[in-house]
Amino acid sequence: MKNKIKTHKASAKRFKLTATGKVKHNRQGNNHLKANKNRAQKKRSSGSKMLNSKTQAKKIISLIS
Repeated sequence: MKNKIKTHKASAKRFKLTATGKVKHNRQGNNHLKANKNRAQKKRSSGSKMLNSKTQAKKIISLIS
């Protein structure tokens, strides 16, 4: 019987799996030092984004599931 792979907790906190199987993550640069950024930069970095690379998505799915 094979052993199960443990969930990588740091990755599980950063990435979420959608119902369609895509990997969703938050954009970087939202924790502090926002006073130095203009409105367009702050707006671009807000919200979440889907992961584009299929090879990275495969690796992350194996880590978080």
